[in-house]
Amino acid sequence: MSPADAVPDIPPTSATAWVPTTSPAPDGMATRLVHDIAHLGHVELLTPELDRSLWFFTEVMGLTVTDTVGDSVYLRTWDNYERHSVILTRHRTSGIGRTALRAASPEALRSRVAAIEAASLGVGWTEGRPGIGDTYVFTDPDGHELELYYDTDWYTAPKDQQPALKNQPQRYSGKGVAPRRLDHVNFLAASVEPNGNFVRDVLGARISEQIQLDDGRYGARWLSFANKSYDLVYTEDWTGSRGRLHHIAFATDTREDILRAADIMLENGVFIETGPHKHAIQQTFFLYVYEPGGNRIELCNPNTRLILAPDWRTVTWTEAERAKGQAWGLKTIESFHTHGTPHVS
Repeated sequence: MSPADAVPDIPPTSATAWVPTTSPAPDGMATRLVHDIAHLGHVELLTPELDRSLWFFTEVMGLTVTDTVGDSVYLRTWDNYERHSVILTRHRTSGIGRTALRAASPEALRSRVAAIEAASLGVGWTEGRPGIGDTYVFTDPDGHELELYYDTDWYTAPKDQQPALKNQPQRYSGKGVAPRRLDHVNFLAASVEPNGNFVRDVLGARISEQIQLDDGRYGARWLSFANKSYDLVYTEDWTGSRGRLHHIAFATDTREDILRAADIMLENGVFIETGPHKHAIQQTFFLYVYEPGGNRIELCNPNTRLILAPDWRTVTWTEAERAKGQAWGLKTIESFHTHGTPHVS
């Protein structure tokens, strides 16, 4: 399918691949934010235990099923204006499938597609999955598959899920953890720098924070498409593997929700890897668990931390600073650097 066939409603534009403008700053880069990507849309999670993973996301997490297509089940968080937040797909291994980003406009979609094709990382246009329109598929330098789309279905709740307030897409049930939204995706990468550069230079994000190790390489980068402090993260994969997942994260309203989530996980026999605690980087209050398919899930409260500065300076953490552990002294556990999906020897 050609781009012309896939997106007939997008008018021609003279947009070309964006070239970033940066200027030196004492603590990092002052990077122009393009605003062509509106936000993280949804993520596909692969699982060899579809039934058990579905139990986790519906009964423990409290998400709602919207569609079932073949070996894929579509679910949503209660405050998502779009149709779904997560796709669970039966697969021989755990891991990350396709990560979806919504463009800010049809013109923004065309602009980012031009930039991706100029970077030679495009796969091509495809018909959108349930709930979204035509989609452009591409990869990052590490091989993770992503997609861009603009057209989307705004969710209309059935009668039994109608909210009391009209500015909310679905009733808040309070079932399970009941996170408000999908918050971010953390990819493992064989090399962090080229992937962070790709998301910055080609997709138009900015690097909000990063870890630079003593030998000069980057241990991790946090990237933001709008005023949220981060949407995508790249973390160095100590195994040297490519295309793996570190975790996906869901946001709650309060820190108390994270403490409640820990009790819910305990009562349901879900493995808690670490937390509750507070990250030093981004200051997120967190809890990490493994869902039955083996994928790491973070429950997080970002404390409504926003980036309002148009000339934000990237915060760079040193290896010595990271060795101190998390904000209140909790040491980062070994599995945080070694566990990813799919599993490798």
